[in-house]
Amino acid sequence: MASVYAGSLTLRDARTLYFERNGIPRDGGYAKRWVKVTRGRLPLYLLNTAPRRRAVPYHDLHHVLTEYDTSNTGEAEISAWELAAGTSPHWMALLLDLGALGTGLLIAPRRTFRAFLRGRRSRSLYAESLSDELLAASLGAVRQRLGLDAAPGPVEVRDLLCFAGFSLAGVVTLVSFFLFAPILVLIGLLLR
Repeated sequence: MASVYAGSLTLRDARTLYFERNGIPRDGGYAKRWVKVTRGRLPLYLLNTAPRRRAVPYHDLHHVLTEYDTSNTGEAEISAWELAAGTSPHWMALLLDLGALGTGLLIAPRRTFRAFLRGRRSRSLYAESLSDELLAASLGAVRQRLGLDAAPGPVEVRDLLCFAGFSLAGVVTLVSFFLFAPILVLIGLLLR
């Protein structure tokens, strides 16, 4: 499979390309007060809280590094990968990723599980500083440092147990989200 983002690109340049390809503002939309989280007919908006604003720049870089797209399936994959690779110290990433994992179990369980396994064998950027030095690094070098080029390896019992635990938490998070969805739809309709 050909890479979407060449390994020779800097992380900064690859992120810019990612924004352009996905219709995301050049600044990532990080400063917006409300963010739309669905593409369908019913607009769902989330308050763009400070914890979310701190986590999303990492999430966007993870899309570039892992090459999971921004479709619903791609968001489930990136969320499963992030949960397994580590979201600490960003609790908001954990919460949002759990909801997307719950969705992934419904729409693409195999792909979601494969992404989770990939995350178990690699690391995320969440514990690092988003420095100029990091953004100037080549995509290939960062992928290698995070273990994203590693072979998948066999599935172990602890992988299955970890996935089962996150899956249970993901389903609970997703159900909780849908209990609050009517409020988010109302906000979305008012913000149109």
